[in-house]
Amino acid sequence: MNRHGTVNKLKNQLPLFLMLLPGLAVLTLFVYVPLYGWTMAFWQYKAGFGYTSGNFMGLSYFRQFFGDMYGAATVMKNTLGINFGSIAINLTAALFLALVINEMRLKKAKRLVQTITFFPYFISWVIAYSIFFAFIAVENGVVNQFLVRMGFISRGIDFLGDKKYAWQVIWMTSLWKYTGYNSVIFLSGIAGIDVELYEAAEIDGASRVGRIIYITLPNLLTTFVILLILNSGHVFSSNFDQFYMFSNVGNMTALEVFDMYIYRYGLKLFNFSYATSVGVVKTMASIATLVIVNTLAKKIGEISLF
Repeated sequence: MNRHGTVNKLKNQLPLFLMLLPGLAVLTLFVYVPLYGWTMAFWQYKAGFGYTSGNFMGLSYFRQFFGDMYGAATVMKNTLGINFGSIAINLTAALFLALVINEMRLKKAKRLVQTITFFPYFISWVIAYSIFFAFIAVENGVVNQFLVRMGFISRGIDFLGDKKYAWQVIWMTSLWKYTGYNSVIFLSGIAGIDVELYEAAEIDGASRVGRIIYITLPNLLTTFVILLILNSGHVFSSNFDQFYMFSNVGNMTALEVFDMYIYRYGLKLFNFSYATSVGVVKTMASIATLVIVNTLAKKIGEISLF
């Protein structure tokens, strides 16, 4: 009986499965098929020849990466520090922005704020770098010129070239670019909250702040945790365009994350096999982080993706 019911259910949902086929085909072609290139991590690959045409190296390249304690430790520290900081700052700011927008009573003002905050998401990192350069460049930046003229500093601060400010610049630019986008997800979660809860709380005398604390925030917990889990899966994957544009000789050591490290060894030094092995390590670490965060969320708050 159950088997018959399952067969009927599959037949009824057959159009939905057919709709999935194009997406699965693209996913397989551009995500899973290229994984064959991982074989380079175990062979001494030479450009122009087959992946396995060189000498078999086994785990030599992996041992080389973890044996380079300074390089591996620096990459790990930069990647985790920058990305975990970005996740915490971006999600918190997006949640706050969503709450502010939701509390606005003027629809035109609400739409204006949403448009202004969401627009940076569509700007490329090349244009974004030009914008921030105009504001925080050492000599001609608007911020430095203002601080010098007001007498707060004697000379401009090298925000873009000094490694002391490298992490803060990445956090600030990520906040500017992604806060509006993430706030839309929280706003959709707020839209799903039963209006009767707010009406009942208002009748009981709850203030606007009280309704946010006791109704809105608890109902957004699931959305927040799901976003946290999804973002944790990308904690070892940085936005290459962003880091490429904001990296220079002065701050390179502070911004050398996994993607920049792989780019340097793969496309600059042409050590494709070593770069591939580091890419494999990055992928495995991302999967492990996703599983760990998902498991912790499931045990603590009974919220999980799988």
